Amino acid sequence: MEDETKPIQNTEAPVAEAEESVDMAGAESEVSENKPESPDAEAAPAQKEDSYQESDVFAWANNLVQYKDELKIELFFISKNYTLYKTATSDSLAKQLEPIFIDEILEYVLEGAEVGLIVRSFEEAEAEHKVLQRTRVKNVAKLQDTLTWLRTQYAEIPIFSDEEHDFKRVKGVMARVSHQGSDRPFYVFKVLPGSSVMKGKTGWMLKSGKFVPFDADAAVRMPTDPQLMLLDEDLYVFNQAKLKQLFGYDVKEAAIARAKVAEIEANFALVFEDGVTLNSLVEGKKSLIKKLQKIDPTLVKQDELMNHAEEMGIDLMQDDSGSIIIMDDKDLSKFVNLLNDDYVESPMTGLRYEIMNKKALKVIESDSAEVL
Repeated sequence: MEDETKPIQNTEAPVAEAEESVDMAGAESEVSENKPESPDAEAAPAQKEDSYQESDVFAWANNLVQYKDELKIELFFISKNYTLYKTATSDSLAKQLEPIFIDEILEYVLEGAEVGLIVRSFEEAEAEHKVLQRTRVKNVAKLQDTLTWLRTQYAEIPIFSDEEHDFKRVKGVMARVSHQGSDRPFYVFKVLPGSSVMKGKTGWMLKSGKFVPFDADAAVRMPTDPQLMLLDEDLYVFNQAKLKQLFGYDVKEAAIARAKVAEIEANFALVFEDGVTLNSLVEGKKSLIKKLQKIDPTLVKQDELMNHAEEMGIDLMQDDSGSIIIMDDKDLSKFVNLLNDDYVESPMTGLRYEIMNKKALKVIESDSAEVL
């Protein structure tokens, strides 16, 4: 059997790499001139199920046309760990924001209405011609995190500065757009690839037929193609790849994870901390979802799993009713590893291991029962 192993004492490692954290204690707390008059105007994360109403992107587009010259657009950078940064923009740049962030989305929707464009849930089927996909905010955890940060900590969001922050850490840009014709803003998101940023020290400019040193700290080339737009509680997906790049949401992975979670919950009694569910712990963890694809939760009973955990010295607790307690990612990692039969004891040395990668042996049925 080909495998990769590590000593079992290392099984306390979380399933996925922890996101890098940002210490905001010393961050600037200046409030931009574009701060909304009321925090209630901010988009909240997912609302209660019974309060959800589908947005109408066609009505939105028709209404927006009359306010195109009156839009108020505020830009934020989104870092790789979903920290937000305000941006300070000059009055001369304001004239470019509407063409970059609004025009192509508006044109796509208005022209689509004329040729029979339909809107369909992103989870229902793959993208196809004349179909605009959307998903609920509640389905995209990293988007919810971003909106929560904006809604609850607006005053603490620092203004982006090349001296204090790093363009290499910027993952995307968010435009918050408001106008007098609506009491709620909408949001446009774009991925910012590293190639779109040019640092001042390495840049040249062609001026009057001559190359001269680039005389700015950095330059950013904003993409103009329609990518993602948030309207009320719906995220409209114009480019499926950008959704995965920016917010890590892959509909196929999410569907697999939900199906496996349902199987596990049907076969095991689990208990979690308040506000935590198995779905929320699994979401966004690619390595865990990949492992879940291979697991058949019906192959082992709960008592068998807990007995094996005790034999291997795996600290997985149960409550008074016998339900397995899953407090955090570490507990989830141990539970999934047990389900996947990743803990073994060497019959030769007595040492215990966590198998990182294994390949099942193939048995050829013959008189000699040869094993390959």
